[in-house]
Amino acid sequence: MKIATAAYPLDPLEDWAAFAEKLRAWVDEAAGQGAELLLFPEYGAMELAMLDGPDAAADLERSIQAVSRWLPQVDELHSDLAAKHGVHICAASAPVFDDSLGQRPVNRARIFTPQGGCGVQDKQIMTRFEREDWDVVPGGPLTVFDTALGRVAILICYDCEFPLLARAMSDAELILAPSCTEAHAGYSRVRIGAMARALENQCVTAMASTVGAAHWCPPVDENTGMGGIFAPPDTGFPSSGIIAEGRLDHAGWTYGEADLRAVAQVRTDGVVLNRTHWDEQPARIAKATKQRLR
Repeated sequence: MKIATAAYPLDPLEDWAAFAEKLRAWVDEAAGQGAELLLFPEYGAMELAMLDGPDAAADLERSIQAVSRWLPQVDELHSDLAAKHGVHICAASAPVFDDSLGQRPVNRARIFTPQGGCGVQDKQIMTRFEREDWDVVPGGPLTVFDTALGRVAILICYDCEFPLLARAMSDAELILAPSCTEAHAGYSRVRIGAMARALENQCVTAMASTVGAAHWCPPVDENTGMGGIFAPPDTGFPSSGIIAEGRLDHAGWTYGEADLRAVAQVRTDGVVLNRTHWDEQPARIAKATKQRLR
């Protein structure tokens, strides 16, 4: 499978047509390069806030309301593009008001199939900004999607830094990590998390990032990152664990090939068997002791 991960710049869009043209161009380019799965970043949808005007985009609460209202139209366009090009698309995540989950928005990624299917994954653990300033809340449960490409899971940005979340979806052969990080340190945390999750679960992980400045929208005003595709450094994969990486803060697609048959092989007969041996940890932890050394 050929995967395309985005380093995606946020633009102050003038109207819906500008957004549709931008998205079509990005999807056309990746599909034209033979990509079968396209991954956009966390909160890439925040550029839609400008469609309600600069005052809405500049306000924390109004920007959420604006993006959430545009999302049905956004999802219809993604679904059409997935069908047109015969690709799977994980759309940029967005704040979504879901009445079944309460009165505050969740951070939701959506994955579209060529056949018209759509799955959603909400962020589970919120960052300090989401908790303390934005009041974006955890959403629905973790899900493994059984797709024509294989078993796919999504850990949105900060979620990728928590191994037990990934472990709950250990059947997934591919974990997608859409991210939005302000500083290099934040990008590094998610990248290290993605590589660690690939190691522990013996699977492929793919990371997408927002890049560049968007001072007109405070929640995403500064963005640092790049695309990346990672794997366990084991049989059938690069010894570095890096299948592909882009250039830091350079907008565009990063492409990489991932053979999920190699995931099955490394899980059954790898040099190490991290995923299988995971369950040996509780017994060892239970015997942990403290010793004072003088």
